[in-house]
Amino acid sequence: MRPTSPRATFLVLAAGSGAFAMLQSLVTPVLPTIQAELHTSQSTVTWVITANLLSAAIFTPILGRVGDAFGKRRALVAVLVTLAAGCLLAALAPNIGVLLAARAVQGAAGAVFPLSYGIIRDRFPAERVAVGVGGVSAVIAAGGGTGIVLAGPIVEALGYAWLFWIPMLIAGLAALAAYLLLPSSPTSRTARFSWPAAVLLSAWLVALLLAVSNGPEWGWTSPAVLGLLIAAAATLAAWIVAELRSAHPLIDMRMMRLTAVWTTNLVALLFGAGQFALFAFLPQFVQTPAGAGYGFGSTVTEAGLLLLPMLAAMFVAGLVSGPIERVVDSRLQLAAGSALSLAAFAALALTHSAQWQIAAAAALFGAGLGLALSSMTNLIVTSVPAHQTGAAGGMNANIRTIGGAVGTAIVGSIVTAAPHSTGLPREAGYTSAFLLLAAVSAAAVAATLLIPSSRRTAPTHRAPTPTPAPATVRDGSGRRPG
Repeated sequence: MRPTSPRATFLVLAAGSGAFAMLQSLVTPVLPTIQAELHTSQSTVTWVITANLLSAAIFTPILGRVGDAFGKRRALVAVLVTLAAGCLLAALAPNIGVLLAARAVQGAAGAVFPLSYGIIRDRFPAERVAVGVGGVSAVIAAGGGTGIVLAGPIVEALGYAWLFWIPMLIAGLAALAAYLLLPSSPTSRTARFSWPAAVLLSAWLVALLLAVSNGPEWGWTSPAVLGLLIAAAATLAAWIVAELRSAHPLIDMRMMRLTAVWTTNLVALLFGAGQFALFAFLPQFVQTPAGAGYGFGSTVTEAGLLLLPMLAAMFVAGLVSGPIERVVDSRLQLAAGSALSLAAFAALALTHSAQWQIAAAAALFGAGLGLALSSMTNLIVTSVPAHQTGAAGGMNANIRTIGGAVGTAIVGSIVTAAPHSTGLPREAGYTSAFLLLAAVSAAAVAATLLIPSSRRTAPTHRAPTPTPAPATVRDGSGRRPG
């Protein structure tokens, strides 16, 4: 009999989630190093990020649903093993092609987020679900920040391959611990879903993310980008129709129409745009030589240290989010997180001439991100039936990724438009980008007003139902769960 201690469960989930979150941002500050080491072009090396985003966008909701259907523990172990394998392949990659394939393999582990949240809902006492979700969200937020902070020191001391060796070790140990320590998860009554819907979901996500990722380079009005956007819209419509007609949908459209779900997903889309854009471009801003009229000429390591307050604020805000949920509900926390994001981008746009100003604005954003990730997840988890937690959580994480891809592409176009004679972006480009992200954050604040209070939604969906002991729970086919 495996121990079912919530603390042990949390530590296992935190390790796996933290490893994946760190990998999402770890390579961003050192893309020039990877480009030089693997003798590739700047346009090609950006696919180190794009390949990971595309893979995560496809597999996060699909594997979240697989976990709902066949057992979350079984799916979690599989994705953590996949993550470790992807890291191993990346660490040994002899050329850019192998590295891109490895990054795609790593992206499949994006399902670790919804699977972790689903296991918390299944295994934690109802009164501790918010605390557990908040804790894992804090680790996810801090993991993303940790990647930016540690990238420089790791590369300078050990070489860029260790950007993958370290997460590989963490993911491998987390997979072993999940197999040995976590109890089997209950499965849903319907252990099937529509595979044609999964193909259509993959198709429109790939078309959309390819368009927005390559828009700055190919041109937003180029035939290739317009064709991809049209294909994305067509396959999106076909996917929705297929899901509505399916007896066993991959994503239940009735669930997606719940007010608490679609409004929270809207905020996730807007918040993701700011999060990924800041992670990508603020380090570049501070690394710009001071001779350009802005920036501080920081090294990768110095840029990471300058953003250390953001990491600390993320972690603290995520940790306190769960315990204060009884007093400040998730909707208000999400509104506060969006407001802090707005304040951070406004501050960056108005004043960025001193390092302490960058650090203070980054800390504001970090606090907002920590609150937002935890509260968004709590809103989703408490608004859907238990057997749809993985799919709903996966789509929320996916929509945030889509927002991040769109936001990063648009900000990239603004920053690099009309570059300085030196080839560096102009300060005005960054200022305009920060103002745009402030407007996006203001829209996120407004969207939170549409979310119903979690105090009204939680009792309906979190009412406990008798659940047989894990060893005896069976699905409709008579099999034991995973």
